[in-house]
Amino acid sequence: MKIALIGYGKMGHMIEEEALKRGHEIVCIIDIDNRDDFESDAFKSADVAIEFTTPTAAYDNYVRAFKAGVKVVSGSTGWQKDHAADVKKLIDEGHTLFWASNFSLGVAIFSAVNKYLARIMNSFPAYDVTMVETHHIHKLDAPSGTAITLAEQICHEMDRKKDWTKGEVLEADGRTTGSKDAPADLLRIDAIRRDEVPGIHTITYDSPADAITITHDAHNRRGFALGAVLAAEFTASHTGLLTTDDLFTF
Repeated sequence: MKIALIGYGKMGHMIEEEALKRGHEIVCIIDIDNRDDFESDAFKSADVAIEFTTPTAAYDNYVRAFKAGVKVVSGSTGWQKDHAADVKKLIDEGHTLFWASNFSLGVAIFSAVNKYLARIMNSFPAYDVTMVETHHIHKLDAPSGTAITLAEQICHEMDRKKDWTKGEVLEADGRTTGSKDAPADLLRIDAIRRDEVPGIHTITYDSPADAITITHDAHNRRGFALGAVLAAEFTASHTGLLTTDDLFTF
């Protein structure tokens, strides 16, 4: 399979390594200094483009890739607030996007456990639920896309939580912003930015009697990179708006 890479930071390099291991060809690499290559024959020859960039760049990358007739697999987060409707329109026009806030198999399993536990806890109102996510200091969005996805799953399963809300954020420089005060019907997500942490997500159900906690702790980014390549292999033969629910079934 021919793959184009959009974004060539740490994740881009790991994705390249995993793709080559699996026998794929990298036909084009686009980063901030060669964006005109979206119009190159090399990019247009790709079966799928894998995109890991920033919240502000992702949507434009989708538009330019689709214009070139290339399907996209993307792990960029934070763009939905401004462009969710725009992306839906592009999909309705016949383009293909596989989007996930996290491509790790472990997170997919964690997500399945999260939904199942929330369904159980819906019957036990003594337990309040909160979430804390920790990521490296370079991550621009808080809370993380993965945390938001997990929170939306919980809110879907629990009658007493109508939505999530941003809680306290411990910045890389030690500053604390936001607040831990939140209405009872909102699920609070706190965020921590420190060191080079790939990603930790902890969900806690707390009652006066006890607490139940589940955690996913990524040791490195390698699992995300492999998951993105697996998603590209899947996307090459599928169309529309695709997610990890399509790729991983439990």
